[in-house]
Amino acid sequence: MNFRFQNLLGAPYRGGNVVVSENTNLISPIGNRVSTTDLLNFQNLTLPFEASTNITHIAVSTDGNFLFVVDEKSHAYFINLRRHIVLHRITFNDRVTSLKFSPDGSLIAVGVGKLVQIWRSPGFRKIFLPFERVRTFTHCGGTVTSLEWSPDSDYLLVGSKDLTVRLFFLRAQSGVRNKPFLFAGHRDAIVGAFFCLEKKNHGICRIYTLSRDGAICTWCLNNTNDLSDTPSSPGTPDQEENNGQNVLPVMENGSRKRKNFITNENASDLPLHHGNWELLKKNLFLQAHGKLTACDYHRDLDMVVVGFSTGVFGLYQLPDFVCISQLSISREKITTALFNGTGNWLIFGCAKLGQLLVWEWRSDSYILKHQGHYYDVNCLAYSPDSQMLATGADDNKIKVWTVSSGSCFVTFSEHTNSITALHFVPSKHCLLSASLDGTVRAWDLFRYRNFKIFTSPASRQFVSLTSDQSGDMVCAGTLDSFEIFIWNMKNAHLLDILSGHEGPVHGLMFSPTNNLLASSSWDKTVRLWDLCGKGAVESFPHTHDVLTVAYRPDGKQLASSTLDGQIYFWDPLDGVLMYSIEGRRDITSGRLMTDRRSAANSTSGKCFTTLCYSADGSYILAGGSSKYICMYDVENQVLLRRFQITRNLAIDGVVDFLNSKNMTDAGPIDLIDDENSDIEDGIDKQTRERSGSDLPGAVLNRGRAIARTKCLRIAPTGRCWAAATTEGVLIYSIDESFVFDPTHLDMDVTPEAVEDALDTDQTQKALLISLRLNEDSLIKKCILTVKPFDVPIVASSIPPKYLQRLFESFADLLDSCPHLEFILQWSQEICKHHGSFIQQNSRSLIASLRSLQNAITVLHQDLSDVCSSNQYYLKYVCNEDEEKADQ
Repeated sequence: MNFRFQNLLGAPYRGGNVVVSENTNLISPIGNRVSTTDLLNFQNLTLPFEASTNITHIAVSTDGNFLFVVDEKSHAYFINLRRHIVLHRITFNDRVTSLKFSPDGSLIAVGVGKLVQIWRSPGFRKIFLPFERVRTFTHCGGTVTSLEWSPDSDYLLVGSKDLTVRLFFLRAQSGVRNKPFLFAGHRDAIVGAFFCLEKKNHGICRIYTLSRDGAICTWCLNNTNDLSDTPSSPGTPDQEENNGQNVLPVMENGSRKRKNFITNENASDLPLHHGNWELLKKNLFLQAHGKLTACDYHRDLDMVVVGFSTGVFGLYQLPDFVCISQLSISREKITTALFNGTGNWLIFGCAKLGQLLVWEWRSDSYILKHQGHYYDVNCLAYSPDSQMLATGADDNKIKVWTVSSGSCFVTFSEHTNSITALHFVPSKHCLLSASLDGTVRAWDLFRYRNFKIFTSPASRQFVSLTSDQSGDMVCAGTLDSFEIFIWNMKNAHLLDILSGHEGPVHGLMFSPTNNLLASSSWDKTVRLWDLCGKGAVESFPHTHDVLTVAYRPDGKQLASSTLDGQIYFWDPLDGVLMYSIEGRRDITSGRLMTDRRSAANSTSGKCFTTLCYSADGSYILAGGSSKYICMYDVENQVLLRRFQITRNLAIDGVVDFLNSKNMTDAGPIDLIDDENSDIEDGIDKQTRERSGSDLPGAVLNRGRAIARTKCLRIAPTGRCWAAATTEGVLIYSIDESFVFDPTHLDMDVTPEAVEDALDTDQTQKALLISLRLNEDSLIKKCILTVKPFDVPIVASSIPPKYLQRLFESFADLLDSCPHLEFILQWSQEICKHHGSFIQQNSRSLIASLRSLQNAITVLHQDLSDVCSSNQYYLKYVCNEDEEKADQ
């Protein structure tokens, strides 16, 4: 039961800004979660915390220790990025439009409506009120759109929708005016404003401002001492008297003389917003049919990258405004664009398509192309070795992911309609997929190609899929003709058509031990088909429509789920009902926006649409049109645990009670489409309308996605399981490294005792103490310190109850340590001395044994590939040695 959230796969980027930490760590919002991607090792990880709604803005500190996250409801979270935990929370009074850490990490600038608030970063301080508001600037006449700090954290450039940029000075000085300097001259809302450093004296000499109409203005700080009768910038307020100092004299015509305050002598004495800033030049990007939507500036390279609403991005060298590169990555709006720390990579995000791209502009090549499933994921399947996970969705695409890294390494898009079922062929590197386009396809995961297509005589829609243990027969159930088609895997010939069901065949699975095929249908029956015998059929009747069926791994039990929320367990050999579980109350979903009844009185969604046994068959996972996934003890028929798939309030069915304040005469306020809204980020509402259920009599909810689980699968090793949900594919894994069994502990069983035993060469004692502590690092250390000739003696003294923990440690060591022969010797001696116990308790040890077997199999394949590719080189080396010996 010790399953914890590990990762989120297949969820698209839905909007918000993206940041880069430590030059290679890409941090992006994914719905109400935050995803981090290591661009060097291609490791993808989703932080375990959840915001209340979709995240709109994120900011990371310069040292990469802290992350500040704000969602649509203006709830902010201060996160320790190293430990992945939320340290503090705060709620702002208005909608947050921009967010930025100061370069020294001590301050956070937040654009809240028309205000700019400066907060002191709480850091690691443990105080009652961690957030302290330092200052608030109220000079903006429109909503704040951009924030930029100076390198010394003393100045702040603020762009807003009032077509101006203001330069604020944070450190108030006596006798100096503190009004901001105003940069005016743009004709559209400001998108970005940036400081430029002079390389010679490391001072600020220019400021760049960019507006939505595709204009970039260069402002220069004039350091001459001559007088000027004209203001440096249109709209700049007149200077005021400050204690009799710096008073502008009045000319005869009534105008004031304006002198330059910033010279080489007093540049460090007066703030920059008292300087004589002048508009040096104004350039246009000449994108007639597009608006500038995203931009970023790199100070060291003096380059700016811009993205437009047409999907075009450009890279320009400043201040000469030379176009280095201009490409189109899509036809949709670019919602975010930025440089990494060194400036060699460009990161782009497109919320409409759910894309994140990392492009190296010097070599014109992509470093990363990340795109989740555009629509909800319908099905998933684990590979036999639990190393890969395949997902299929309504966007007609199949993606194959590496479970350990969370990265997608191949995408298949040959299907022309929604993917409904996936299945890995046992003992073969082959993936099967079924679709509503009327085809079943076989994919080669070595060459990444479609090598077989299975079709029916007439066009059919396939919704279920399986194959036998040998992989010679492929079976698929249909939605429209209620038939089961069977093909030969080798030549793709149709072998047989099984008829008898009177409803769509949504469940299909072969027995793990024999050739019995189990099928479930909406005709209230589960049927067993003997494909290799006389074709005998046994039917298990139910009182309601059967939604899915699942075999226990040992083939001695069959589970089926019905529309009334019941889970039935059958004995497939004797054909009798063993017991049942009533899960209507456990799977109760929240209240939808369009529901006329409360969540307790609603009948929709109170059933399980997907079932999956654990690796040892002791418990079963069940999910459906609800925010919960239920885990049941099969033998005792009790609920062990409920997993909540999401807490995102932007998804329907999460809350149990609706707020009456959100109800208007036109309906719920969240479902009203405001055509005058200028918020353009995120996916169109029409893309989220594909959220209705495919169950009989289900009510569709237009406008918002519904929290539900479409598919559940447990890895063959039993160490993790995946759920295809509305938010994406959730990966839960078991973590026993921080768990110990205190029943065999005493005062002498401590980590210090393990170290003392190792120092005195008592490796057997040290290993036993570490197993009693169940500390993963200590167990592995003790295993590696045992001498090879002592392994048989130590292995014979291990109590049988610790064998499962040892096998798990062996599997981890095979992936991380170079001592292959030593670990294999350990495994051999354990099996030799405890073979009878392993055979008698194979059901409880099957998960750890599969983990060890898969680790050995992967290493065997790697070694065989290396040896086969180097056999001729080895022969050549051997021949050279023989010739030298003869000479």
